[in-house]
Amino acid sequence: MRCPTQGLTMLLLVLLWIFNHVKGARGALPTSQKCDEALASPLAHTAFTSSSVFSNGYAPGYAKLNRRGGAGGWSPLDSDHYQWLQVDLGSRKQVSAVATQGRYSSSDWTTQYRLLYSDTGRNWKPYHQDGNIWAFSGNSNSESAVRHELQQGIVARFLRLVPLDWSEEGRIGLRIEIYGCSYWAGVINFDGQGVISYRFKVKKMKIIKDVIALRFKTSESEGVILHGEGQQGDYITLELWKAKLLLQINLGSNQYGSILGHTSVTTGSLLDDNHWHSVVIERYRRNVNFTLDRHTQHFRTNGEFDHLDLDYELSFGGMPYSGKPVGGGRKNFKGCMESINYNGDNITDLARRKKLDTSSFRNLSFSCVETHTFPVFFNATSFLQLPGRANHNTISVSFQFRTWNPDGLLLFSNLDDGTLEISLEDSKVVVHINLTMATSNNRVDLLSGSALNDGQWHAIRLVAKENFAMLTIDGEEASAVRSTSPLTITTGGTYHLGGYFLQTPFPPSQPSFQGCMQAILVDDQPADLLAVEKGIMGAFENVSLDMCAIIDRCMPNHCEHGGRCKQSWESFSCTCDGTGYTGATCHTSIYEPSCEAYKHLGRSSDTYWIDPDGSGPLGPFKVNCNMTEDKVWTTVMNNLPPKTTVTGSSRDRRTVIQVNYSASMDQVTAITTSAEYCEQQIAYSCRMSRLLNTPDGTPYTWWVGRGSEKHFYWGGSSPGIQKCACGIDRNCTDTKYDCNCDADYKQWREDSGLLVNKEHLPVSQVAVGDTNRPGSEAKLTVGPLCCQGDNNYWNAASFTTPSSYLHFATFQGETSADISFYFKTSAPYGVFLENLGNTDFIRLELKSVKVVSFSFDVGNGPVELSVHSSSPLNDDQWHRVIAERNVKEAVLQLDQNYRTSRLAPAQGHTRLELFSQLYVGKPASLTCQDSAAGGQRGFLGCIRALRMNGITLDLEERAKVTPGVKPGCQGHCTSFGMYCRNGGKCVEKYNGYLCDCVSTAYDGPFCTRDVGGFFEVGTLVKYNFMPEAVAGASRDADIFHHQLTPHGVNLTKEEVAFSFSTSSAPAILMYVSSKTEDYMAVVLRQNGSLQVRYNLGGLRGPFSIDVDQRNLANGQPHSINMSRVDRSITIQLDHYPPVSYTLPEASDTQFNLVKTLFLGQVFETGHVDPVLIESYNTPGFIGCLSRVQFNGIAPLKSALRAAAKAATPTAAQPDRKLAAVSVVSYQGKLVESNCGASPLTIPPMSAATDPWHLDNTDAEFPFNEERVIPDGVNRDSAIIGGIIAVVIFTILCTLVFLIRYMFRHKGTYHTNEAKGSGETAGESADTAIIGTDNPETIDESKKEWFI
Repeated sequence: MRCPTQGLTMLLLVLLWIFNHVKGARGALPTSQKCDEALASPLAHTAFTSSSVFSNGYAPGYAKLNRRGGAGGWSPLDSDHYQWLQVDLGSRKQVSAVATQGRYSSSDWTTQYRLLYSDTGRNWKPYHQDGNIWAFSGNSNSESAVRHELQQGIVARFLRLVPLDWSEEGRIGLRIEIYGCSYWAGVINFDGQGVISYRFKVKKMKIIKDVIALRFKTSESEGVILHGEGQQGDYITLELWKAKLLLQINLGSNQYGSILGHTSVTTGSLLDDNHWHSVVIERYRRNVNFTLDRHTQHFRTNGEFDHLDLDYELSFGGMPYSGKPVGGGRKNFKGCMESINYNGDNITDLARRKKLDTSSFRNLSFSCVETHTFPVFFNATSFLQLPGRANHNTISVSFQFRTWNPDGLLLFSNLDDGTLEISLEDSKVVVHINLTMATSNNRVDLLSGSALNDGQWHAIRLVAKENFAMLTIDGEEASAVRSTSPLTITTGGTYHLGGYFLQTPFPPSQPSFQGCMQAILVDDQPADLLAVEKGIMGAFENVSLDMCAIIDRCMPNHCEHGGRCKQSWESFSCTCDGTGYTGATCHTSIYEPSCEAYKHLGRSSDTYWIDPDGSGPLGPFKVNCNMTEDKVWTTVMNNLPPKTTVTGSSRDRRTVIQVNYSASMDQVTAITTSAEYCEQQIAYSCRMSRLLNTPDGTPYTWWVGRGSEKHFYWGGSSPGIQKCACGIDRNCTDTKYDCNCDADYKQWREDSGLLVNKEHLPVSQVAVGDTNRPGSEAKLTVGPLCCQGDNNYWNAASFTTPSSYLHFATFQGETSADISFYFKTSAPYGVFLENLGNTDFIRLELKSVKVVSFSFDVGNGPVELSVHSSSPLNDDQWHRVIAERNVKEAVLQLDQNYRTSRLAPAQGHTRLELFSQLYVGKPASLTCQDSAAGGQRGFLGCIRALRMNGITLDLEERAKVTPGVKPGCQGHCTSFGMYCRNGGKCVEKYNGYLCDCVSTAYDGPFCTRDVGGFFEVGTLVKYNFMPEAVAGASRDADIFHHQLTPHGVNLTKEEVAFSFSTSSAPAILMYVSSKTEDYMAVVLRQNGSLQVRYNLGGLRGPFSIDVDQRNLANGQPHSINMSRVDRSITIQLDHYPPVSYTLPEASDTQFNLVKTLFLGQVFETGHVDPVLIESYNTPGFIGCLSRVQFNGIAPLKSALRAAAKAATPTAAQPDRKLAAVSVVSYQGKLVESNCGASPLTIPPMSAATDPWHLDNTDAEFPFNEERVIPDGVNRDSAIIGGIIAVVIFTILCTLVFLIRYMFRHKGTYHTNEAKGSGETAGESADTAIIGTDNPETIDESKKEWFI
């Protein structure tokens, strides 16, 4: 019959063990069970105490919610800020909410209060929320209850409510209820000597996952909480360091030092406050979550190892005595720990049941031994007055303090014949003793310490007596400062700490102290602060006794992206210098997200910093931006030298070549993800070294791309096709193989091509596997990553109806949020986006035709910021909106011109809590304002590049499946067309625009680069206005003949513009002939002056205009702009004012039958003015002409483009007859150059004010790289030098020709386009590559250029 009883007993024991474990776990970690029991109502009256009582019926025991006993609640004797109501819950409880009522049926209630809590009824801690000591809103009448849920749940036995404000009609009145549940946790007291050793079941543990949880409290700032180590060098240590929590972990380093696994992370602050703090460490492989008091840091350990290899044991409370001597003098932990859990084991329970080694403890205690400190908290209006010995000849004071302020009065005393002042000045302790004697004044100054405003406890001791004074900081003899100046002291008997507000002949030099003090000794006697609190002795004002409410406003650190946090007593500030970010919290990037964005700011090709994810975690980095006419190329360089030699590799032991880039892999991935197209050149030069070998097996060589994925195809091929480019084109050296190298020839061969699958790029590694045989050699080349376009920048949606909208997931921007986008509309109003919470919300809206507003609510009431534009915003042009909100401020900016900001309240809610979907294009809900407007204020128009907290929302993809919304947005030229200069035409594209410069004399992305040429002796350009039909005539001629009918070749107006530079005269700059005797000429006379000649008939000779008498043949660039309308002629030379001329009345006004335009020299078969031929045509113009334009055509540009395309023998021998009979032709040697260019059309921005521009010294990457150089920048001076060399040293003509030939290919390294491929906007990069005759020209030309 005993068996069932024994079984029942065992079952009860098991259930009790499980119950204890569950309760222990509950103490350490939050529980999902409902914790909402009424804790105060069941308590006895004696559990309630207060600072004072108005009368017996107002006793604190009557302060229970909804009770009417006594006078209906508690009221103190005086209604002031020193009153409090306290509840003893009997044991530590988990508290989740608090509710208040006023005194029943009265005019007494509390409108605002603070909540303090404690385990012992001493050393109170104020409840914190949103980084501040929280002030709860109370009641507005005597009956309704106001309940507040505690965001940060607390565990305490004693609670104290401190009224801050109360009813204006009555006095302080309170009834309260505390909500929560029971709490139990096993506690261990650590005395600074004992250590608990948790021995592993096996000698060595190879751990891939750890979960460590515990709670601790201490008044010490140093101490090891846990430690474990292994013989291989692995370790984990959690310790207190300067009252912060320091976690050090090492999963392994190698003996060569190339892999360093040590990782150190710090969190928390002011942890020596003798209050409980919870810690959770979760590790899986190298990923770690480090949580302190619900604030989590996520980080990844250094090195490459995943396991934590520990030997023997893990120790709690200090370093193990049996371990290696690696403690480095570290202190053991002194204080209390509870709910210690390691990987599911309850360490506290195991120690209680003596299952762990606790032999190092003298007296192991499972209850917390409390320390007896009595801190005092001061603010700007506080002082504490303490009595001392009067008329004594010795001063002896000591105390501890902590503060964030660099200045403040610590102690002040009126001596019998002078004053004593101890202050903080510039973070140092300064003592001033001023004595007034009958004959003279005597002053003693002492100074010691530094950086004492770090928030740590610092101890001060001052002893002063006859002819001696000594100041000591933190008990260190090295800090002691002594004075032996003549000194006679007689104490006054009263000491003021923290502030002094009375009149005195020698007032304090510093403002009041803000911070905490403790361990105060006056005249070697401890200050009885309990007696001071009861009013028995001393006095105080605005002081919080038995509490240190100092706040570390830099923890958690709200300064993002490496910004440095600085704090004062009231607030913090962020220093963003050198981070690449700006704003109150260093949240907003100062750089554009891509090269595409820089182009549309009017930037030219250069090296720029970009930040693809804006305020996201990726930092800014440098790239080369090449702005072509229709494309924007982003180039990221790598450190692999061209033709890197690879040796000693086999299929069993491949040589892995690492390719490192000038940006991290995450940064490069951000570029490829948003790009329209990417390419990367890869080349394998081989001699008896096979590459892929056969499609049936694993190749000898492969490459690794994004995501560490292996790829078995080579450049020029596609994913899944194990071939090289020659295998795709079927032109390999040996047709039996799909790669040239696979033929295994003894001669050098090469397999090269472009990798264009951007999801696989960039190349991060190449594994080579066939260079170990005798005679085997291989050379590897991996080019830079080149990407074109930015899909994010042009990602747009068009909202066509007021009710149309797009919806996305809830916006996550609790403490920091930024939103940026472009919009264009013709509507007068509309909501751009909105996201709602319970009461919180965020909204951006076009309020009216000139007003954009940004409104939000984080719990402190709605806030609205508005910017007012000087011009209407519904002009169907793009406008940019940037909004940011953080814990410090809110900012709204429109079009870089209009900006407004508003500071966040000093105390209040800081978290934006949203739950609805994000609505783009209309409000999330109908409001009264919307109804008044006749419906929902939906947005009509386009929104583009919507980015929220660094993430670009894919509007186009969502618009494809949403009625009333169309993907994309046309009409970019209405906003960006102004960037097309000098007559360039803006051409719409689906994802942007381009500037068509064909009909202008300019080139470049915005038609701003002058196109010019250098003319040698005998060089001329001829443009036929009425040519015979010739196949392949230029597009310029097509445009011209489209504009002129067969009867329209008689001109009554001309527009002429060009610039030139020369050192020789006379010369013909421009000559326009006709089939009659009419002509127009611009010439330089013998003296270098400029003359314009018109012969339109009706006069005996030509009408000549001497434009200027200066010598313009001075080698400097000069520009001329001329226009004629009938008889009126206007000429502007350089930057001088235009001058008007008039043809004589007898002159005809019609330029008949215009035939040919000549530049540099006239070679005409018809009538030509003999004076010009005889005096100006020989030897011809020698110098530079640039941006030549005549009535909408660009003859010089057309000739240069024709010369670039020409492949006839005449092009190689320019001294022979005209190149071809076509619209445009040239004779002689014509070399493209802008040496005659006029000054820049658009003045460059000063480098001092351009945040995107990089100085040459700062623009270099840490790797072997090249900058993108715009065509023609360095080319021209080299050409001139080459031509001068031809004149002086004829024997170098061949070298000059070769240099000029190489210049024709300059730039292909980055764009991989053949020369001239940019003429047709529709041609692809692939077409340009196929059109390149020799793919190896790039490398060879680059080498010869550097020679």
